[in-house]
Amino acid sequence: MEIRRLGQDEKEYTRALYEEAFPEDGKGFVDYYYTEKIKDNQIYAAWEDGGICGMLHLNPYVLSVNGSEKKVNYIVAVATQKEYRRRGYMAALLKRGLEDMYAEGLSFTFLMPAAESIYLPFDFRTVYEQEKRYFDKEKEKAPMVPAKEEDCGELADAANRHLNAGYQVFVRRDAAYYRRLLKEYASEGGSLMVKKRDGEITDCRIYMPDGPEKEKPKIMVRIVDVRRMLLSVKVESLTAACFCVTDPIIEENNRCVVIMGTEHSGVMLMEGRPENSEGTLPVAALTALLFGAESVEEVCEERGVCMTKRLKDEMRKLIPLSRICLNETV
Repeated sequence: MEIRRLGQDEKEYTRALYEEAFPEDGKGFVDYYYTEKIKDNQIYAAWEDGGICGMLHLNPYVLSVNGSEKKVNYIVAVATQKEYRRRGYMAALLKRGLEDMYAEGLSFTFLMPAAESIYLPFDFRTVYEQEKRYFDKEKEKAPMVPAKEEDCGELADAANRHLNAGYQVFVRRDAAYYRRLLKEYASEGGSLMVKKRDGEITDCRIYMPDGPEKEKPKIMVRIVDVRRMLLSVKVESLTAACFCVTDPIIEENNRCVVIMGTEHSGVMLMEGRPENSEGTLPVAALTALLFGAESVEEVCEERGVCMTKRLKDEMRKLIPLSRICLNETV
């Protein structure tokens, strides 16, 4: 088996596997994906017997994380041909993708799992359940119309204002984001509906022929670079703690860190000495803690976690990134 990143002219070779693995996606959506999304994404493929037997796609987004812009990859289309399953291809693809993201300086990555149990062994943790607002003609009190391309800039400005006010983690919008989104909805016969007053957009909702999704999709996150991730959080008050992190996939994350800071200075990091450590957190537990999926008490119940009472008190001062809005599909 060979794992490698595909060149731009090779990405189309994965379409057959995509169609096999995701038959629920209609031809219109797949056409959209292989026209639009592969323009700027990365695709990793597992090669065996002269062909592609597994794949993983990394779709880039710019996220706002506590007010700072960060490039983050959305992992999608993880698939293995039926006859090649249970041979470790998925694990090899995830490992290569995570290692390359670390080398590129990314803080974390996220995905929408077919089943959470698939990704728990790779240290992903569920941090968000998608909340999408759908158009229902019967319930709308004022008329709404399909958004047009000329609306995209205004939609982006309004969305960023709203998201900045209420969320710590969200995808930054621009006109190009909405132009692509309009194509995505149209590929499945849907649209983005907008409400206007005096020529200005006051609301927007998603219209899909089949209505809302029957179950709210979940989003799982994994820390890619522990140091960069810790520098993204804020603290409530004077904080000083030394602890070790363990990561079975990204070797560079296995380190001892000293985290310091105040509510005014932000977080500062130093390399720590293991003999001064007050505890150990596996990367999965640290992910759950930093993204607000688990409290300090809950994290301490996870395998491999140990913390002194003082470390627990210091970790409670971290302000988790719990106000999340990640409603993207691919």
